[in-house]
Amino acid sequence: MDAFVDALCAEARIRKDEIPETVKTIYFGGGTPSRLRREHFDRIFDALRHHFSMEPTPEITVEANPDDLSEVYVEMLSRLPVNRLSIGIQSFNDGELRFLSRRHSARQAIDAVKRCQQHGFGNISIDLMYGLPQQTEEIWQYNLEQALTLDVPHISSYHLIYEEKTRMYTLLQAGRIVPVEEEVSTAMFAMLIDRLTSHGYIHYEISAFGREGYFSQHNSSYWKNRKYLGLGPAAHSFDGDNRSRNVPSLTRYIRGVESGILNRETEQLTLSEKYNETILTGLRTIWGLDLTELTTRFGAEFHRYCLQNAQKYLDRNLLKTEGGRLKLTRDGIFISDGIMSDLMWVG
Repeated sequence: MDAFVDALCAEARIRKDEIPETVKTIYFGGGTPSRLRREHFDRIFDALRHHFSMEPTPEITVEANPDDLSEVYVEMLSRLPVNRLSIGIQSFNDGELRFLSRRHSARQAIDAVKRCQQHGFGNISIDLMYGLPQQTEEIWQYNLEQALTLDVPHISSYHLIYEEKTRMYTLLQAGRIVPVEEEVSTAMFAMLIDRLTSHGYIHYEISAFGREGYFSQHNSSYWKNRKYLGLGPAAHSFDGDNRSRNVPSLTRYIRGVESGILNRETEQLTLSEKYNETILTGLRTIWGLDLTELTTRFGAEFHRYCLQNAQKYLDRNLLKTEGGRLKLTRDGIFISDGIMSDLMWVG
């Protein structure tokens, strides 16, 4: 970990001119940042303050596993500039947690959230997962009720995806697990929306629910196509025109930083690729697509193409225009992948 933090701080120095704007959000994630010690965080914050211009109180999030959030660790985090926690709970059912190979129990997850609240963390997000094999609507209902009882201001919820080269994908291919039926998945998603919105959460992005004033500012930047800088192995960056990704191997990442030649790939996006990403990110949110901005950025042809392909969904009340913006309706959210795919440029 020491060598990793050394490399991270060195990369910040090497790339300090890539983000001339004031830094508004910082996110420790994409791995297990809750394994870092106090001295590691201190060094990283020192490097960031030295090399970047930062807002007086940026949103600073740390992803954490419930089993890492001991009394001592939470107390340490409370002494840092960290003001938001994202806790990967996934389920309040011990059988599901074992299936997901999580190290924590449901009781540990509940205790971890309460411990963080007791130490002054008011801005907490928890992750929940649905669509697991053998998950019933009753189990999902229980998970949602437990989440609501914790009274956290932000909840992210994702459907299980079977990714190639994972243990679950192997089990699926071998027929040892059966995916949940599509009708059940749809019912669970509807239940998620109804239960959370009835308790004051705003469904501001397909997978994200937040109370007023508690939307993830960091993730919202991605959805609004803002520039961001990613430091560390496998981290992605976007400068408005190009995307880059650091090498995922920790060893190769450290070796590259030490040599002064960063090991990363860069991709220059074409106009149509930028348009497609704008469709994908914009329609995911309650803000939708700004049609005037669409014309300004991409021209009349892309604007016309978008509305022509959107018309059948507008006619079926799956899309709507509101305040010069194109948005998904409640019914449209359930088939959002297909709608966004139809609006994308394929020429």
